[in-house]
Amino acid sequence: MSKLIFPPFRFILSLLLLSLPFTVYAQADELTLNFSRDFGYSSGTGDIQGTFSMKVTGPADLERVVFLIDGQSIGEDSEAPFRIQFNTDSFELGQHTLSAIGYTTAGKELKSKEYQRKFISANEGWQSAMKIVGPILLLVFGISALSFIFPLILKGGKGNTIPLGSPRNYGFAGGTICPKCRRPFAMHWLSPNVLIGKLDRCPHCGKWSVVTRASLSALKSAEAAELEQAAETPQVLGETEEEKLNKELDDSRFQS
Repeated sequence: MSKLIFPPFRFILSLLLLSLPFTVYAQADELTLNFSRDFGYSSGTGDIQGTFSMKVTGPADLERVVFLIDGQSIGEDSEAPFRIQFNTDSFELGQHTLSAIGYTTAGKELKSKEYQRKFISANEGWQSAMKIVGPILLLVFGISALSFIFPLILKGGKGNTIPLGSPRNYGFAGGTICPKCRRPFAMHWLSPNVLIGKLDRCPHCGKWSVVTRASLSALKSAEAAELEQAAETPQVLGETEEEKLNKELDDSRFQS
């Protein structure tokens, strides 16, 4: 019985052992081509525009890689990591085939898979990107606008006046100094960015300004200046005499 079972078993085992080196060898000789976006637009479905990189990984004895677009060399790299950068604007718009060929120290030639990519214009890339980013930006600016409009409607102008020199917490977004009244206040974290700073509203004077985050030392100096002003100017219910007079003048416009 054992003579009938073991010979077939040995035969199958021998085939498995013989196939193992070939399988490992085939995997080791694979040339893998990857892409990365350095700057530009990628649809995720094959449409690209801008600056991209092609990167290749392969066997340990890989010594040189030639990168191809439509079968034509666009450059080569002889040092790992094997990589080349290209810009889609340097080629005609439309469908292109991207691939790579690697050479080992033993002189063996290895080819990567071919990938299809459609090069589109900068205008197309911008329009496509805005279809994705636009609604997000509108939502963010909408929330930011509402965070300021509602307080204005409810309070009708200035925020609650904080007495001069009062201690305050500047919160997560940090503090800034109003360029109009020179008083420090906590920045609103939803304030919209305008390249050079944030558009924010001072809760003391009620005016809008483009402000930047101030250092802790600058905020402390502004608080100290408030204390000096408080010592020189009497306050009534958190308002200076000047603020009270201005308020009375504003109210008098509505009286007959």
